[in-house]
Amino acid sequence: MNPTLSTPAGMDLQQGLEAPALLQPLPASVFADRAARFERLAHGHASADWLAFLASVTRIQHELLQQHPAVPLPSDAQREQSIRHGMPVVPANGWTRDPIWRRHLAHLAGRLQSMAPEALQPVLVALTNADATELERLADGVLRTEYDPAHAARLPFIAAALQVYWTWIAAQPALAGLARLDVPGVCPCCGSLPVASVVQTGTHTGARYLHCSLCNTEWNLVRANCSTCGETDKVSYRVLEDDDGTTHDVVRAEVCDDCHSYLKQVLRDKDASADPVADDLATLALDILVDEAGYLRSGPNPLFIPGDGGN
Repeated sequence: MNPTLSTPAGMDLQQGLEAPALLQPLPASVFADRAARFERLAHGHASADWLAFLASVTRIQHELLQQHPAVPLPSDAQREQSIRHGMPVVPANGWTRDPIWRRHLAHLAGRLQSMAPEALQPVLVALTNADATELERLADGVLRTEYDPAHAARLPFIAAALQVYWTWIAAQPALAGLARLDVPGVCPCCGSLPVASVVQTGTHTGARYLHCSLCNTEWNLVRANCSTCGETDKVSYRVLEDDDGTTHDVVRAEVCDDCHSYLKQVLRDKDASADPVADDLATLALDILVDEAGYLRSGPNPLFIPGDGGN
């Protein structure tokens, strides 16, 4: 069946009950829950093998996070200065990375070699043999979302290792209580863009949070606002609809006719297990159709980086 775009009628744009400004990632569950979601989404999916492989990637991320050694955090003075000036506390561009992230990458690439598709075997071998200077250069590009298409096959694994490192930092008690920045679509912890937004269930049912594409921090944003430009009266939604009229409404694209951008929105009030990273990658057909309608995606998912096929 060929999915088509549908504009949901009567979508509630109201903010839910008052919710915390920021939610730190939960180390015990953030990657484990994501891996389980990838596995569920793989069943019967046209890209089942790819989603199942990403489940394996994410399970290794979980293991690495559980074993993560202590690494330097910003000092009290650095935190206070960042908060005072409305800047991210551990900026993806500017923070001195601990080399532990390269150990994460080597472990990830080594573990995946036994389960990766044949086409990825040379990529994983190349990552284990790459020198530190080359890896740091590629990491800089990932963190700036300036992806080198010649190395696109390597970059999702580099991103996965960086996610473990930054998630460990973002989860530390010393970084609790961060405030939203003046720029609503930027992560208060690391300054990265959101991969998607999440409408919560449970304690904060109805509240919308943007979910960081790097450190897994979530920060609250009123649902009626475009996450890119802040516009309120030109926001609408698109969902996938099959030929038989079945609507896939756990994930929808929030589009803005002011800045012509879009970002996926994941509705946990419809499926509590939905995950912004996994559900985003399982709905790439929605990206294609919204892109064809003239909207540009405003936030990346670095586990999926199209390229020219080079290694």
